[in-house]
Amino acid sequence: MPTPNPRRRDPRAQSPVESSSDELAAGSDHEEAERRRASWTMHKGFTPQRPYQQERQFTGSESPDELAVDADEYWRGSRRRRSPSPIKRPDSSHEGQSHDESEVLAEDGMTNVDETHDNAADAMSDRSPTPVPPPSPPPPSKPDHLNYKEKFVLRGHLRGVSAVQFSPDCSMIASAGADAAIKVWSTATGRLIYTFEGHLAGISTLAWSPDGQWIASGSDDKTIRFWNVNTLKPHTKNFVGHHNYVYQIAFTPKGNILISGSYDEAVFMWDVRRARVMRSLPAHSDPVAGIDVVHDGTLIVSCALDGLVRVWDTHSGQCLRTLVHEDNPPATCVKFSPNGKYILAWTLDGCVRLWNYVESRVIKTFQGHVNKKYSLSGCFGLYGPPDVKYTPPLCFAVSGSEDGAILFWDLVSKNTLQRLEGHTDVVLGVHTGKLDGKRLVVSCGLDKTVRVWEEASEDESPVAPGIATSDATPAEVNGQETPAHDEDGDDAMADAPPSGDATPAEDVTMT
Repeated sequence: MPTPNPRRRDPRAQSPVESSSDELAAGSDHEEAERRRASWTMHKGFTPQRPYQQERQFTGSESPDELAVDADEYWRGSRRRRSPSPIKRPDSSHEGQSHDESEVLAEDGMTNVDETHDNAADAMSDRSPTPVPPPSPPPPSKPDHLNYKEKFVLRGHLRGVSAVQFSPDCSMIASAGADAAIKVWSTATGRLIYTFEGHLAGISTLAWSPDGQWIASGSDDKTIRFWNVNTLKPHTKNFVGHHNYVYQIAFTPKGNILISGSYDEAVFMWDVRRARVMRSLPAHSDPVAGIDVVHDGTLIVSCALDGLVRVWDTHSGQCLRTLVHEDNPPATCVKFSPNGKYILAWTLDGCVRLWNYVESRVIKTFQGHVNKKYSLSGCFGLYGPPDVKYTPPLCFAVSGSEDGAILFWDLVSKNTLQRLEGHTDVVLGVHTGKLDGKRLVVSCGLDKTVRVWEEASEDESPVAPGIATSDATPAEVNGQETPAHDEDGDDAMADAPPSGDATPAEDVTMT
């Protein structure tokens, strides 16, 4: 073990706590250092520094008592400089001060420490107080019902209407049915714009392209056809490939791919530009009744009469999830939620189920409508005062019913928000939209009519009966008048009183 150098002085000997009394009494230099040190502490207002700090070594052998001396002196000075510390410490502001040290402080004009603290406190009091944010207002109350009123009754189809849909900008409505005709209506006026004809059998489904220029229709003649609403001409090519009825179709968000489901149990992915099948998915063991595409186009969902709901990867065509309910009722329609996290599935047991497809479980079941025989469809929608922002937004599910009604359910509480009655037969299709700030719903059914419903405020009077329906006057298309078909001339419009019941609620967010 090396012998310590007797000439080298331990830097810790500079501390007055660890030095002996003889050394302190004999060392006049040390007393001068102490006076200088106390003067620095009171003048500078910061943590005192040791003399010869450059020789200080922080090693593991340094005693905690030495560090405690510095801490005590720091807190002693900080009490004079700032507001009292929440930690109570003994008042040692004058401990260890000799009569000579007091004289030195008096000569420097620092004897009145309390006065200095008072001046600092006065300076702090002159500052403006920290602004406190006002308390957040309570969340707006949630409406417990809707108030849709019938606006138009669109007549012109010769047989039952199986499909109806707003255009992407909601300025037009397309409807199709068993009469093999596609009719385009003006949403604002309810007048017929044009009628497309060309299919050889009834039409079960239709879809607008994302740009609103084309309408695609799937028919019992096993083909899919495209119709241009700007030129009013059909596409030159028919989409041929299915071996049975084309039952449901949907566009991807870019509009370059069309997804179709057929009674031949297959799901086809079509290249719209080339009118060719890109991929065939061996989807189900029974007729495919429902198809939908998620909002970003990455997923496809299909359902069939075998009771299975399957989620597919659009890029690879692989099946990612198979959703099966324990009762396994036939599934007739599927819709992705607006945020893409859930799937709404219609089944022939009179239920509409909301699936969390990632966890493969049903989180909501909506009931109250009648659905035992027909392939009904519906969708999602938003509600609540337009000038009030809800977080998350209030969302409902809407569906037709075999008793001629339309039902709206709150997506969280499952309460029936409204029950619309106006159709006289099965309501097969329902779609939601918004035009000029007004929320709208359009429906179609076996009574051969298409009905437009508009959300009204509570103090707004209902539409008076007896006004002209959409087919009472012709519509202008590119300067030409196209007469509308009026089957029976019935112009009466019915008002629908809201009603419904409540079911226990579960938590679900649809943002």
